Amino acid sequence: MDKVPDLAIVVAAAGRGSRAGGTIPKQYKNLAGRPLLAHTLGALMRAAPGATILPVIHSDDLDLYQSSAASFEASAGLAQPVFGGTTRQASVRLGLEALAGQLSKPNIVLIHDAARLFISDTLVNQAVAAARTNGAAVPGVRLAETIKEIDADGNVAATLPRTRLRAVQTPQAFRFDLILNAHRSAAAKGILELTDDAAVAEWAGHRVHVFAGEDSNMKVTTSKDLAIAEARLLGDLADIRTGQGYDVHAFGPGAHVWLGGLKIAHDHGLIGHSDADVLTHAITDALLGALADGDIGSHFPPSDPKWRGAASSIFLAAAAAKVRSRGGVIAHIDATLVCERPKMRPHRDAIRASIARIAEIPLDRVAIKATTSEGLGFTGREEGIASLAVATIRLPL
Repeated sequence: MDKVPDLAIVVAAAGRGSRAGGTIPKQYKNLAGRPLLAHTLGALMRAAPGATILPVIHSDDLDLYQSSAASFEASAGLAQPVFGGTTRQASVRLGLEALAGQLSKPNIVLIHDAARLFISDTLVNQAVAAARTNGAAVPGVRLAETIKEIDADGNVAATLPRTRLRAVQTPQAFRFDLILNAHRSAAAKGILELTDDAAVAEWAGHRVHVFAGEDSNMKVTTSKDLAIAEARLLGDLADIRTGQGYDVHAFGPGAHVWLGGLKIAHDHGLIGHSDADVLTHAITDALLGALADGDIGSHFPPSDPKWRGAASSIFLAAAAAKVRSRGGVIAHIDATLVCERPKMRPHRDAIRASIARIAEIPLDRVAIKATTSEGLGFTGREEGIASLAVATIRLPL
């Protein structure tokens, strides 16, 4: 899609998702290395460059949201989230009101469920075109099963003609003023439990056009859906790559070393242009190697004074972001430290957690080991520390 500056997308992400189980809402559950919501936002940004994307979230979920959205640049069109209400209808209205308060209101708005992460460029294009033509439009798919209406006793009351029935999806698409006024009118009349925005437009007397949806545009509702979605994501990421990294830094004066983004007390420091975090440097090179995208020196040259004393976590975060920008995920990081001292056992779990946080991957995808060189070589003589790392990533073909 070409850039559409008059387009906004409201992402309904304030629900609790209780049918998916677990302790956190489904939109923040991890799928193939990233939160579900991050997959949805990324797909929308790719499908609609130039659009304003406005998430509506629960007030209890700000930290979860910020973690999910941390990898996206502000320039990508992602607006600051607004807090939703007690129902989906109320949450969407609050999102529309936030857009109405902007200096430049959109002409067209799409309203999309956070739990539909397989939104395609084609469907977004069709939605925008349908809204421009019809004012209100929703995607719908034909039903494969026969639909029965039942009575209060569970007996069949009618068999509905499925040729005229559609299962409605999102994104639902509207001229902005039309759907904003419909939501305002419904709220003013105390109509608060309409289950989608098409129903709001219908209640306000507008004709809603149905265009062809996509069977692939599934909504994640249950734990089974989560498993299906993750399998699809991993199946789409069939280009599996491995990169290796190696780094060495010598000891010098100091009272601590940086390893994996963690400050560890020691009777020496490590010498380097940045903070000399030998472990983070090796992992960064492993990720860049898997991408076939140079090495740490080509992206952060030691000749550039900007990186003097810089935290190496910056380098690792940038390499991980490069994987995500290619539509990929980090499948696993495995690294080894070679040194006599400091001893790694007391710090291993904290280092793993630090690397997982910086790279924005689950803890169980990070392995850290340590060994000595049995008194041999420069590490055995305690002249420095070496690190080796292997990173496995998955990219789209």
